[in-house]
Amino acid sequence: MNAFEITGGKKLSGSITPQGAKNEALQVLCATLLTEQRIIIDKIPDIRDVNNLISLLEEMGVEVEHLSPEKYAFQAKNIDLEYLTTKAFREQASSLRGSIMILGPLLARYGKAYTPRPGGDKIGRRRLDTHFLGLQKLGAKIEVLNDDTYRVNTAGLKGAYMLLDEASVTGTANIVMAAVMAKGTTTIFNAACEPYVLQLCRMLINMGAKITGVGSNLLTIEGVDELFGCDHTMLPDMIEVGSFIGMAAMTASEITIKNVHLKTLGLIPEVFRRMGIRIEEKYDDLYIPAQEHYEIESFMDGSILTIADAPWPGFTPDLISVALVVATQARGSVLVHQKMFESRLFFVDKLIDMGAKIILCDPHRATVIGQDRKVPLKGIQMVSPDIRAGVSLLIAALSAEGRSVIQNIEQIDRGYQHIDKRLNALGANIVRR
Repeated sequence: MNAFEITGGKKLSGSITPQGAKNEALQVLCATLLTEQRIIIDKIPDIRDVNNLISLLEEMGVEVEHLSPEKYAFQAKNIDLEYLTTKAFREQASSLRGSIMILGPLLARYGKAYTPRPGGDKIGRRRLDTHFLGLQKLGAKIEVLNDDTYRVNTAGLKGAYMLLDEASVTGTANIVMAAVMAKGTTTIFNAACEPYVLQLCRMLINMGAKITGVGSNLLTIEGVDELFGCDHTMLPDMIEVGSFIGMAAMTASEITIKNVHLKTLGLIPEVFRRMGIRIEEKYDDLYIPAQEHYEIESFMDGSILTIADAPWPGFTPDLISVALVVATQARGSVLVHQKMFESRLFFVDKLIDMGAKIILCDPHRATVIGQDRKVPLKGIQMVSPDIRAGVSLLIAALSAEGRSVIQNIEQIDRGYQHIDKRLNALGANIVRR
Protein backbone atom coordinates (compact mmCIF):
# COMPACT_ATOMS: atom_id res chain seq x y z
CA MET A 1 0.00 0.00 0.00
CA ASN A 2 1.55 3.34 -1.08
CA ALA A 3 1.54 6.42 1.11
CA PHE A 4 2.08 10.17 1.03
CA GLU A 5 4.37 11.72 3.64
CA ILE A 6 3.50 15.40 3.97
CA THR A 7 5.41 18.09 5.81
CA GLY A 8 2.74 20.70 6.45
CA GLY A 9 2.63 24.39 7.26
CA LYS A 10 4.24 25.55 4.01
CA LYS A 11 2.92 28.47 1.97
CA LEU A 12 2.23 27.63 -1.66
CA SER A 13 2.39 29.98 -4.62
CA GLY A 14 2.11 29.92 -8.38
CA SER A 15 -0.28 28.68 -11.04
CA ILE A 16 -1.89 25.29 -11.53
CA THR A 17 -4.04 23.98 -14.38
CA PRO A 18 -6.83 21.50 -13.63
CA GLN A 19 -6.80 18.13 -15.35
CA GLY A 20 -9.53 16.98 -17.71
CA ALA A 21 -12.78 16.10 -15.95
CA LYS A 22 -12.71 12.55 -14.55
CA ASN A 23 -16.49 12.14 -14.55
CA GLU A 24 -16.78 13.33 -18.15
CA ALA A 25 -13.97 11.02 -19.25
CA LEU A 26 -15.75 7.90 -18.02
CA GLN A 27 -18.82 8.81 -20.11
CA VAL A 28 -17.20 9.89 -23.36
CA LEU A 29 -14.82 6.92 -23.35
CA CYS A 30 -17.80 4.56 -23.23
CA ALA A 31 -19.42 6.51 -26.07
CA THR A 32 -16.58 5.44 -28.38
CA LEU A 33 -18.28 2.01 -28.48
CA LEU A 34 -21.18 3.50 -30.48
CA THR A 35 -19.32 3.62 -33.82
CA GLU A 36 -16.66 1.74 -35.73
CA GLN A 37 -15.14 5.03 -36.87
CA ARG A 38 -12.17 6.78 -35.26
CA ILE A 39 -12.80 9.14 -32.36
CA ILE A 40 -10.14 11.48 -30.98
CA ILE A 41 -10.50 12.76 -27.41
CA ASP A 42 -8.26 15.45 -25.92
CA LYS A 43 -7.58 16.42 -22.27
CA ILE A 44 -7.94 12.87 -20.93
CA PRO A 45 -6.54 12.80 -17.36
CA ASP A 46 -3.81 10.33 -16.45
CA ILE A 47 -5.59 8.85 -13.43
CA ARG A 48 -6.21 5.33 -12.23
CA ASP A 49 -9.98 5.09 -12.94
CA VAL A 50 -9.65 6.47 -16.47
CA ASN A 51 -6.60 4.33 -17.29
CA ASN A 52 -8.44 1.24 -16.05
CA LEU A 53 -11.41 2.01 -18.31
CA ILE A 54 -9.12 2.54 -21.31
CA SER A 55 -7.49 -0.82 -20.54
CA LEU A 56 -10.94 -2.44 -20.32
CA LEU A 57 -11.92 -1.00 -23.71
CA GLU A 58 -8.69 -2.38 -25.21
CA GLU A 59 -9.45 -5.85 -23.84
CA MET A 60 -12.90 -5.59 -25.44
CA GLY A 61 -11.27 -5.00 -28.84
CA VAL A 62 -11.15 -1.21 -29.10
CA GLU A 63 -8.03 0.01 -30.93
CA VAL A 64 -6.42 2.67 -28.74
CA GLU A 65 -3.69 5.03 -29.94
CA HIS A 66 -1.92 7.38 -27.52
CA LEU A 67 -1.34 10.49 -29.64
CA SER A 68 0.10 12.82 -26.96
CA PRO A 69 0.13 12.98 -23.14
CA GLU A 70 -3.56 13.98 -22.98
CA LYS A 71 -4.88 12.93 -26.39
CA TYR A 72 -6.05 9.46 -27.50
CA ALA A 73 -7.67 7.97 -30.58
CA PHE A 74 -10.23 5.16 -30.23
CA GLN A 75 -11.68 2.88 -32.90
CA ALA A 76 -14.21 0.23 -31.90
CA LYS A 77 -14.31 -1.74 -35.17
CA ASN A 78 -14.12 -5.26 -33.78
CA ILE A 79 -15.66 -5.64 -30.33
CA ASP A 80 -15.26 -9.09 -28.76
CA LEU A 81 -18.61 -9.65 -27.08
CA GLU A 82 -17.49 -13.07 -25.87
CA TYR A 83 -14.88 -11.39 -23.71
CA LEU A 84 -17.75 -9.91 -21.69
CA THR A 85 -18.64 -13.42 -20.48
CA THR A 86 -15.18 -14.16 -19.09
CA LYS A 87 -13.88 -14.09 -15.53
CA ALA A 88 -11.15 -11.65 -16.60
CA PHE A 89 -13.80 -9.13 -17.74
CA ARG A 90 -15.80 -9.52 -14.53
CA GLU A 91 -12.74 -8.91 -12.38
CA GLN A 92 -11.62 -5.89 -14.39
CA ALA A 93 -15.03 -4.26 -14.74
CA SER A 94 -16.14 -4.87 -11.15
CA SER A 95 -13.28 -2.74 -9.83
CA LEU A 96 -14.50 0.32 -11.75
CA ARG A 97 -17.90 1.94 -11.25
CA GLY A 98 -17.73 3.69 -14.63
CA SER A 99 -17.89 0.29 -16.36
CA ILE A 100 -21.69 0.32 -15.94
CA MET A 101 -21.83 2.86 -18.79
CA ILE A 102 -20.76 0.34 -21.43
CA LEU A 103 -24.32 -1.07 -21.25
CA GLY A 104 -26.06 1.69 -23.22
CA PRO A 105 -23.62 1.81 -26.15
CA LEU A 106 -23.39 -1.98 -26.47
CA LEU A 107 -27.18 -2.37 -26.37
CA ALA A 108 -27.57 0.33 -29.01
CA ARG A 109 -25.01 -1.16 -31.37
CA TYR A 110 -25.14 -4.91 -30.73
CA GLY A 111 -28.39 -5.56 -28.86
CA LYS A 112 -26.69 -7.27 -25.91
CA ALA A 113 -24.25 -6.57 -23.11
CA TYR A 114 -22.94 -7.89 -19.81
CA THR A 115 -21.70 -6.11 -16.72
CA PRO A 116 -20.77 -7.22 -13.20
CA ARG A 117 -21.83 -5.27 -10.15
CA PRO A 118 -19.58 -2.22 -10.44
CA GLY A 119 -17.05 -1.10 -7.85
CA GLY A 120 -15.90 2.40 -6.93
CA ASP A 121 -15.93 4.34 -3.69
CA LYS A 122 -17.50 2.75 -0.60
CA ILE A 123 -19.42 5.86 0.40
CA GLY A 124 -22.85 4.37 0.94
CA ARG A 125 -25.65 2.95 -1.14
CA ARG A 126 -25.28 3.73 -4.84
CA ARG A 127 -28.14 2.01 -6.58
CA LEU A 128 -28.40 1.15 -10.27
CA ASP A 129 -32.18 1.31 -10.60
CA THR A 130 -32.17 4.46 -12.76
CA HIS A 131 -29.89 2.79 -15.32
CA PHE A 132 -31.91 -0.41 -15.56
CA LEU A 133 -35.39 1.14 -15.43
CA GLY A 134 -34.45 3.52 -18.24
CA LEU A 135 -32.99 0.76 -20.41
CA GLN A 136 -36.07 -1.40 -19.76
CA LYS A 137 -38.28 1.47 -20.96
CA LEU A 138 -36.34 1.36 -24.21
CA GLY A 139 -36.98 -2.37 -24.58
CA ALA A 140 -34.07 -4.05 -22.80
CA LYS A 141 -34.44 -7.28 -20.82
CA ILE A 142 -32.25 -7.71 -17.75
CA GLU A 143 -31.23 -10.93 -16.02
CA VAL A 144 -29.00 -11.52 -13.01
CA LEU A 145 -26.77 -14.55 -13.62
CA ASN A 146 -25.39 -16.89 -10.97
CA ASP A 147 -21.97 -15.22 -11.01
CA ASP A 148 -23.53 -11.87 -9.99
CA THR A 149 -23.33 -10.56 -13.55
CA TYR A 150 -26.10 -8.65 -15.28
CA ARG A 151 -27.02 -9.86 -18.79
CA VAL A 152 -28.89 -7.25 -20.81
CA ASN A 153 -30.29 -7.84 -24.27
CA THR A 154 -32.95 -6.55 -26.63
CA ALA A 155 -34.66 -7.50 -29.85
CA GLY A 156 -34.49 -3.83 -30.77
CA LEU A 157 -34.52 -0.63 -28.74
CA LYS A 158 -37.54 1.64 -29.25
CA GLY A 159 -37.94 5.25 -28.18
CA ALA A 160 -40.07 5.91 -25.13
CA TYR A 161 -41.11 8.61 -22.67
CA MET A 162 -39.58 8.26 -19.23
CA LEU A 163 -39.50 10.19 -16.00
CA LEU A 164 -36.30 9.29 -14.19
CA ASP A 165 -36.74 8.43 -10.52
CA GLU A 166 -33.61 10.46 -9.75
CA ALA A 167 -31.43 12.83 -11.75
CA SER A 168 -28.56 10.33 -11.92
CA VAL A 169 -25.60 11.56 -13.97
CA THR A 170 -24.33 8.13 -15.01
CA GLY A 171 -27.90 6.83 -15.36
CA THR A 172 -28.78 9.70 -17.72
CA ALA A 173 -25.59 9.12 -19.70
CA ASN A 174 -26.28 5.40 -20.08
CA ILE A 175 -29.85 5.96 -21.23
CA VAL A 176 -28.89 8.71 -23.67
CA MET A 177 -26.21 6.52 -25.26
CA ALA A 178 -28.76 3.74 -25.73
CA ALA A 179 -31.48 6.06 -27.04
CA VAL A 180 -29.41 7.74 -29.76
CA MET A 181 -29.72 4.59 -31.93
CA ALA A 182 -33.17 3.44 -30.79
CA LYS A 183 -36.08 3.50 -33.24
CA GLY A 184 -38.28 6.56 -32.83
CA THR A 185 -38.30 9.34 -30.25
CA THR A 186 -37.11 9.16 -26.64
CA THR A 187 -38.06 11.80 -24.11
CA ILE A 188 -36.15 11.88 -20.82
CA PHE A 189 -37.59 14.06 -18.07
CA ASN A 190 -35.68 14.75 -14.84
CA ALA A 191 -32.47 14.10 -16.75
CA ALA A 192 -29.23 15.12 -15.04
CA CYS A 193 -27.99 18.38 -16.53
CA GLU A 194 -24.42 18.46 -15.16
CA PRO A 195 -21.76 19.81 -17.55
CA TYR A 196 -20.55 16.20 -17.97
CA VAL A 197 -23.89 15.19 -19.53
CA LEU A 198 -23.92 18.35 -21.65
CA GLN A 199 -20.45 17.46 -22.95
CA LEU A 200 -21.51 13.88 -23.71
CA CYS A 201 -24.53 15.15 -25.67
CA ARG A 202 -22.35 17.58 -27.61
CA MET A 203 -20.00 14.76 -28.53
CA LEU A 204 -22.90 12.52 -29.61
CA ILE A 205 -24.36 15.33 -31.74
CA ASN A 206 -20.96 15.71 -33.42
CA MET A 207 -21.14 11.97 -34.12
CA GLY A 208 -24.52 12.41 -35.85
CA ALA A 209 -27.01 11.99 -32.99
CA LYS A 210 -30.17 14.11 -32.87
CA ILE A 211 -30.63 15.49 -29.35
CA THR A 212 -32.51 18.62 -28.26
CA GLY A 213 -32.81 20.18 -24.84
CA VAL A 214 -29.09 19.77 -24.14
CA GLY A 215 -28.17 21.40 -20.83
CA SER A 216 -31.71 21.10 -19.46
CA ASN A 217 -33.49 18.35 -17.53
CA LEU A 218 -35.73 17.53 -20.50
CA LEU A 219 -33.95 15.74 -23.34
CA THR A 220 -35.56 14.68 -26.61
CA ILE A 221 -33.69 12.18 -28.76
CA GLU A 222 -34.53 11.11 -32.31
CA GLY A 223 -32.91 7.76 -32.98
CA VAL A 224 -30.53 7.41 -35.92
CA ASP A 225 -29.27 4.32 -37.73
CA GLU A 226 -25.56 5.09 -37.55
CA LEU A 227 -23.04 7.27 -35.73
CA PHE A 228 -19.68 8.50 -36.98
CA GLY A 229 -16.26 9.55 -35.75
CA CYS A 230 -15.48 12.96 -34.28
CA ASP A 231 -12.96 15.02 -32.30
CA HIS A 232 -13.83 15.94 -28.73
CA THR A 233 -12.11 18.11 -26.10
CA MET A 234 -13.00 17.57 -22.46
CA LEU A 235 -13.75 20.22 -19.84
CA PRO A 236 -11.39 20.91 -16.95
CA ASP A 237 -12.28 19.01 -13.78
CA MET A 238 -14.44 21.28 -11.63
CA ILE A 239 -13.77 19.06 -8.59
CA GLU A 240 -10.07 19.80 -8.92
CA VAL A 241 -10.86 23.50 -9.24
CA GLY A 242 -12.84 23.42 -5.98
CA SER A 243 -10.12 21.37 -4.30
CA PHE A 244 -7.47 23.94 -5.26
CA ILE A 245 -9.63 26.80 -3.94
CA GLY A 246 -9.92 24.97 -0.62
CA MET A 247 -6.19 24.19 -0.57
CA ALA A 248 -5.30 27.86 -1.13
CA ALA A 249 -7.54 28.94 1.76
CA MET A 250 -6.30 26.30 4.19
CA THR A 251 -2.61 27.04 3.52
CA ALA A 252 -3.09 30.85 3.32
CA SER A 253 -1.51 30.71 -0.12
CA GLU A 254 -1.68 32.85 -3.26
CA ILE A 255 -2.64 30.61 -6.16
CA THR A 256 -3.95 31.10 -9.69
CA ILE A 257 -6.06 28.30 -11.17
CA LYS A 258 -5.76 28.47 -14.95
CA ASN A 259 -8.32 27.79 -17.69
CA VAL A 260 -11.20 26.75 -15.43
CA HIS A 261 -14.13 27.33 -17.86
CA LEU A 262 -15.92 29.66 -15.45
CA LYS A 263 -19.37 29.12 -16.92
CA THR A 264 -19.26 25.41 -16.07
CA LEU A 265 -18.40 25.82 -12.37
CA GLY A 266 -21.96 26.53 -11.22
CA LEU A 267 -22.18 27.44 -7.53
CA ILE A 268 -18.68 26.25 -6.62
CA PRO A 269 -17.00 29.68 -6.40
CA GLU A 270 -20.03 31.20 -4.66
CA VAL A 271 -20.13 28.53 -1.92
CA PHE A 272 -16.45 29.08 -1.12
CA ARG A 273 -17.01 32.86 -1.15
CA ARG A 274 -19.73 32.38 1.47
CA MET A 275 -17.08 30.70 3.58
CA GLY A 276 -15.07 33.93 3.40
CA ILE A 277 -12.60 32.99 0.68
CA ARG A 278 -11.67 35.77 -1.73
CA ILE A 279 -11.86 34.58 -5.33
CA GLU A 280 -11.15 36.88 -8.26
CA GLU A 281 -12.11 36.03 -11.81
CA LYS A 282 -9.47 36.98 -14.37
CA TYR A 283 -10.57 36.08 -17.89
CA ASP A 284 -10.93 32.28 -17.60
CA ASP A 285 -8.70 31.97 -14.53
CA LEU A 286 -9.42 32.11 -10.81
CA TYR A 287 -7.01 34.04 -8.58
CA ILE A 288 -7.08 33.26 -4.85
CA PRO A 289 -5.01 35.75 -2.83
CA ALA A 290 -3.30 34.71 0.40
CA GLN A 291 -5.63 35.13 3.40
CA GLU A 292 -4.61 34.64 7.00
CA HIS A 293 -8.27 34.74 8.05
CA TYR A 294 -11.58 34.00 6.34
CA GLU A 295 -15.00 34.30 7.95
CA ILE A 296 -18.06 32.14 7.29
CA GLU A 297 -21.22 34.09 6.53
CA SER A 298 -24.48 33.55 8.38
CA PHE A 299 -27.85 33.35 6.68
CA MET A 300 -29.73 36.65 6.46
CA ASP A 301 -31.93 35.71 9.44
CA GLY A 302 -28.82 35.17 11.55
CA SER A 303 -28.91 31.36 11.53
CA ILE A 304 -25.82 29.22 10.95
CA LEU A 305 -24.76 28.73 7.34
CA THR A 306 -25.65 25.32 5.90
CA ILE A 307 -23.66 23.88 2.99
CA ALA A 308 -25.57 21.06 1.34
CA ASP A 309 -25.08 19.07 -1.84
CA ALA A 310 -27.72 18.96 -4.57
CA PRO A 311 -28.11 17.94 -8.22
CA TRP A 312 -26.73 20.44 -10.72
CA PRO A 313 -26.80 23.40 -10.64
CA GLY A 314 -26.56 22.85 -6.88
CA PHE A 315 -23.29 22.33 -5.04
CA THR A 316 -21.66 19.08 -6.12
CA PRO A 317 -21.46 16.30 -3.50
CA ASP A 318 -17.86 15.64 -4.57
CA LEU A 319 -16.76 18.89 -2.88
CA ILE A 320 -18.63 18.50 0.41
CA SER A 321 -15.55 16.89 2.01
CA VAL A 322 -13.33 19.77 0.86
CA ALA A 323 -15.78 22.40 2.17
CA LEU A 324 -15.86 20.63 5.53
CA VAL A 325 -12.06 20.67 5.83
CA VAL A 326 -11.89 24.35 4.83
CA ALA A 327 -14.40 25.22 7.58
CA THR A 328 -12.12 23.81 10.30
CA GLN A 329 -9.81 26.86 10.12
CA ALA A 330 -12.42 29.51 9.29
CA ARG A 331 -13.84 32.11 11.65
CA GLY A 332 -17.38 30.97 12.46
CA SER A 333 -19.38 27.77 12.24
CA VAL A 334 -21.16 25.85 9.50
CA LEU A 335 -23.49 22.87 9.19
CA VAL A 336 -22.36 20.53 6.41
CA HIS A 337 -25.20 18.37 5.05
CA GLN A 338 -24.18 15.51 2.76
CA LYS A 339 -27.55 14.33 1.44
CA MET A 340 -26.62 11.75 -1.16
CA PHE A 341 -24.22 9.30 0.53
CA GLU A 342 -24.50 8.13 4.10
CA SER A 343 -20.82 7.18 4.56
CA ARG A 344 -19.04 10.14 3.03
CA LEU A 345 -18.62 12.07 6.29
CA PHE A 346 -17.07 9.18 8.19
CA PHE A 347 -13.55 10.53 7.58
CA VAL A 348 -14.11 13.35 10.10
CA ASP A 349 -12.62 11.23 12.90
CA LYS A 350 -9.21 11.81 11.29
CA LEU A 351 -9.78 15.57 11.30
CA ILE A 352 -10.82 15.45 14.95
CA ASP A 353 -7.59 13.59 15.71
CA MET A 354 -5.75 16.44 13.96
CA GLY A 355 -7.39 18.93 16.32
CA ALA A 356 -10.48 20.04 14.39
CA LYS A 357 -13.72 20.81 16.25
CA ILE A 358 -16.42 18.80 14.51
CA ILE A 359 -19.66 17.30 15.77
CA LEU A 360 -20.87 14.42 13.62
CA CYS A 361 -24.62 14.81 14.11
CA ASP A 362 -25.59 11.73 12.08
CA PRO A 363 -24.29 9.95 8.94
CA HIS A 364 -25.37 12.87 6.77
CA ARG A 365 -24.65 16.00 8.86
CA ALA A 366 -21.69 17.51 10.67
CA THR A 367 -21.31 20.82 12.48
CA VAL A 368 -17.87 22.40 12.11
CA ILE A 369 -16.70 25.00 14.61
CA GLY A 370 -13.98 26.99 12.91
CA GLN A 371 -10.86 27.79 14.92
CA ASP A 372 -9.65 30.81 12.91
CA ARG A 373 -6.10 29.34 12.86
CA LYS A 374 -5.80 29.88 16.65
CA VAL A 375 -5.35 26.12 17.06
CA PRO A 376 -3.62 24.79 13.93
CA LEU A 377 -4.18 21.21 12.87
CA LYS A 378 -1.39 18.77 13.75
CA GLY A 379 0.08 16.06 11.55
CA ILE A 380 -0.99 12.45 12.16
CA GLN A 381 -1.06 9.08 10.40
CA MET A 382 -4.30 8.30 8.56
CA VAL A 383 -5.85 6.22 5.78
CA SER A 384 -7.69 7.58 2.72
CA PRO A 385 -11.17 5.97 2.61
CA ASP A 386 -12.23 7.29 -0.82
CA ILE A 387 -11.16 9.71 -3.55
CA ARG A 388 -12.72 12.91 -2.22
CA ALA A 389 -12.04 12.29 1.46
CA GLY A 390 -8.48 11.40 0.47
CA VAL A 391 -7.77 14.74 -1.19
CA SER A 392 -9.52 16.54 1.69
CA LEU A 393 -7.17 14.85 4.14
CA LEU A 394 -4.26 15.85 1.90
CA ILE A 395 -5.42 19.49 2.07
CA ALA A 396 -5.68 19.22 5.87
CA ALA A 397 -2.16 17.73 6.05
CA LEU A 398 -0.72 20.53 3.89
CA SER A 399 -2.02 23.08 6.40
CA ALA A 400 -1.09 21.12 9.54
CA GLU A 401 1.94 21.56 11.75
CA GLY A 402 4.42 18.71 11.50
CA ARG A 403 4.44 15.49 9.52
CA SER A 404 1.40 13.58 8.26
CA VAL A 405 1.24 10.20 6.55
CA ILE A 406 -1.73 9.23 4.36
CA GLN A 407 -2.01 5.52 3.54
CA ASN A 408 -4.04 3.99 0.70
CA ILE A 409 -3.26 6.83 -1.70
CA GLU A 410 -4.36 4.59 -4.56
CA GLN A 411 -7.77 6.10 -3.78
CA ILE A 412 -6.44 9.62 -4.42
CA ASP A 413 -4.68 8.44 -7.60
CA ARG A 414 -8.03 7.25 -8.92
CA GLY A 415 -9.19 10.85 -9.32
CA TYR A 416 -6.21 13.24 -9.16
CA GLN A 417 -3.46 13.28 -11.77
CA HIS A 418 0.13 13.30 -10.40
CA ILE A 419 -1.17 15.37 -7.49
CA ASP A 420 2.05 15.14 -5.48
CA LYS A 421 4.26 16.42 -8.34
CA ARG A 422 1.85 19.22 -9.25
CA LEU A 423 1.51 20.49 -5.68
CA ASN A 424 5.24 20.17 -5.03
CA ALA A 425 5.74 22.52 -7.98
CA LEU A 426 3.77 25.11 -5.95
CA GLY A 427 5.99 24.64 -2.91
CA ALA A 428 4.38 21.72 -1.10
CA ASN A 429 6.47 18.98 0.52
CA ILE A 430 4.84 15.67 -0.42
CA VAL A 431 6.88 12.49 -0.70
CA ARG A 432 5.40 9.36 -2.25
CA ARG A 433 6.47 6.22 -0.35
